[in-house]
Amino acid sequence: MIILYTFINETKHQPLLDRYLPAFAMEIRQDILRYRRWQDSQLSLLGKVLLQYGLKTYYNISETEIGTLPNKKPYLKGLDLHFNISHSKDLVVCAIAEYPLGIDVEFNDPEMNYVDFKFQMTENEFKEIHDSEDKIKSFFMYWTRKEAVIKAHGAGMMLPLDSFEILHNECIIEDEKFFTREIFIHEDYHSYMASSDQKIKDITPLIKYFEIEI
Repeated sequence: MIILYTFINETKHQPLLDRYLPAFAMEIRQDILRYRRWQDSQLSLLGKVLLQYGLKTYYNISETEIGTLPNKKPYLKGLDLHFNISHSKDLVVCAIAEYPLGIDVEFNDPEMNYVDFKFQMTENEFKEIHDSEDKIKSFFMYWTRKEAVIKAHGAGMMLPLDSFEILHNECIIEDEKFFTREIFIHEDYHSYMASSDQKIKDITPLIKYFEIEI
C-alpha cells in the first residue's frame, strides 16, 4: 500500500495544466477545467497525477482506464488494485492498495465549532467529543474516521454519518465489517484510512511526498 501526497500552489497552476493535462483523456481534461476556482481545478488535477505516478512508479502500470461503479465510486478497470483520493485545503492525497479502501484528510482548523455538526453525530459520539480534553482534535478524529469508512463503503452521501458508530476502530454497515486506522501525513492535517479488509490494521503504508515538477 502506498500513499502519495502533495500541496497545491497558485504560482504553478498554469505550468501544471500545461505539463500534465495533455496526458489525460479529453473527458478528464474537461472535468478538471470546469472548476471556477484554481484551487479546485488543481486539486482535481494533482489527485489524478498522483494516481498515475503511483501506478507507474510502484506497480509498473503505465496505462489504465478509470471506470465508475453504480454507486459512483471510481475504480481501475481490469486491475486488481484499488485507489482513493482525498483533499483538504492545500493538501491532496492518493492511496493505492491491493484491497478496497477509503482515505480522508482534514485540515486542522482551530476555528471549527464542533457543536455545529451535532446533528451528524450519534449521542455517544457527541458526548465523547464534548467530554474530551482536546475537543478539536477529538472532532477531527471522529470526522476523518467516519469519512474514510464511507469512502471505503462507497455509498457516499447516501450513508449519513450518524447512521453508524465506530468502536475500537471497527464498525458494521449493512452486515459488512470495516476497519479504520489513523495515519500521519502532515502535522496540520488529520488523516484516517479504512477498509473492509483487516490487513489495514497491521500494514505499514509507504507514505511519500510527491515533488511537483514543471
